[in-house]
Amino acid sequence: MRKVCVVGATQTKFGAMKETAREAAAEVSLAAIQEAGITPSDVQALYVGNCFGVSESQAHIGPLVSTSLGIPDRPTLTIESACATGSVTFREAYMGIAGGFYDIALAVGTEKVSHLDVLTATSYFAMGSDYSYEGRNGISFPGLYALMATAYLHKYGATQEQLAAIAVKNHANAAKNPKAHFQKAITLEDVMKSRTVAWPLKLYDCCPFSDGAAAAVLMSEERARKISGDRMYVLGSGRGGMTAALHDREDLTRMGSAKQAADAAYAMAGLTAAHVDFAEVHDCFTIAEAIATEELGFFPYGEGANQAAEGSTALGGDLPVNPSGGLKAKGHPVGATGLGQICEVWDQLREKAGARQVKGAEVALTHNVGATGGSAAVHLFSR
Repeated sequence: MRKVCVVGATQTKFGAMKETAREAAAEVSLAAIQEAGITPSDVQALYVGNCFGVSESQAHIGPLVSTSLGIPDRPTLTIESACATGSVTFREAYMGIAGGFYDIALAVGTEKVSHLDVLTATSYFAMGSDYSYEGRNGISFPGLYALMATAYLHKYGATQEQLAAIAVKNHANAAKNPKAHFQKAITLEDVMKSRTVAWPLKLYDCCPFSDGAAAAVLMSEERARKISGDRMYVLGSGRGGMTAALHDREDLTRMGSAKQAADAAYAMAGLTAAHVDFAEVHDCFTIAEAIATEELGFFPYGEGANQAAEGSTALGGDLPVNPSGGLKAKGHPVGATGLGQICEVWDQLREKAGARQVKGAEVALTHNVGATGGSAAVHLFSR
């Protein structure tokens, strides 16, 4: 396979936006293309991630984005993989270039749900679970992750305060991020006093519904060397899968799809978890970050929540996790989330992350999960 570089990446501010999903996708796509120092006509293929376009009465969004960019004759692929959609979209673009099919590709993810009421939006999200057994019977994702959190606290003796520390950390990081949905710091007391959503998860243990879009331009290394701009290398790319429904799993505290994806990415890169300088991980709920840091090999099983509480994953810690603020505070526009993580890595590795900069970072990891782990994608990047 050929080496692949990212040569441009940008995102909207996450939160409620006035634009439609297709408008936001076109906006960030053009910005990423301009940052790469090319024109839309140079793009040979587009990969577009979107989950809830039907809420705007719009499916098959790919050709709409290419048409908006003035290149309607380019092949497009519209991708849905629940909350992992953004990273899966990026991987498809990566494979198109690594496999020699294209030299330049665009990956863009976009989502808009702010026009929906909470019940409707929650119902849409629940369709990413095993709906026949889970969503249809009244359990949504807060409830599913609450089951995982309950099992984790019971099995490892972890505490709600340790999970709350993850929320505090990520809000502190998001307060330094102008693109974040929530740009305010919170305290441990704030988390513990917030209302219970699904025990043991409280309001501040949960990510928000967000609108937003994010895009990245990928090039073969040979083509990237012909332009004068910045570039970062894709060192490894891995995908994983597992049983969709919780009731079929042997252990609710494990997410084998993430470990499978991470192992594949590490093997491709010839690296281990010890080489990673910082990570953007999927923290739709605080328990998700704790489990992720274990499956990715950063900490032993049962230590993820404790290590966060001890400060290991803070900006000044041994392994900063979610310097962007994560899904928890930066926001979670489902189709764009994984590409938003890559935008953060792009800024960090070029030392343009401002007050949240991870000093001296050379290798970064992104981890993006669909639903409760039915699908997962992990990528490794370097300067």
